[in-house]
Amino acid sequence: MPTWIRKTLVVMFTILTFGLVTPPQIIITEAKSNNPAKVNGIEENQANHELETFTDDYISTETYDKEHFTLYAIQKAEEQSVKKFGPIIEETIGDEFREVILPKMEEVIMTLSDELEKNQLQHLVISNKPTGGVSEKIFHIYDSRSGKDIIRFHVRRDHPPLEGYYFNFHYHTYQDQFQSHYELGSIYWSKDTPPNWHAS
Repeated sequence: MPTWIRKTLVVMFTILTFGLVTPPQIIITEAKSNNPAKVNGIEENQANHELETFTDDYISTETYDKEHFTLYAIQKAEEQSVKKFGPIIEETIGDEFREVILPKMEEVIMTLSDELEKNQLQHLVISNKPTGGVSEKIFHIYDSRSGKDIIRFHVRRDHPPLEGYYFNFHYHTYQDQFQSHYELGSIYWSKDTPPNWHAS
């Protein structure tokens, strides 16, 4: 049934019953079925083939490939880092982070996607709760089936004598049981003590 006829029937039914009776379910159901749901402004059937099929913490197994995983992971890396920083730190180091650190995170994520099998990558999840205070966690990538971390992205506050404070970005991997620090780079803050993460 064409959309304009359905809409007309719904209006007429409502007028004739003074709005006291709900239109037949078949009219409403057909209307919904012919109007695809929107996902982030994209029709659902189109979104099934786009990056928007990825939720905050799950990657679609039907439309997955390495390129989509990398794009999704980099988007989440930036999002979780900004959340970690809070407005005060973000305002000071945000641009430098995007220019210096984020591209290195992307390289690490691309390497990870090359090393793992497709069936492993389809179950990877990115955590969405960076820690506050002075703790290090930005985000972890882990296997949704086992709950085990694959890689951990962290930031540490360094304070070399007489040099002021730096934010040291690094990561740990499952390959050595997260023992080693793999450097991504450092960003200078100032000689003043930085605020806690999430501070606004």
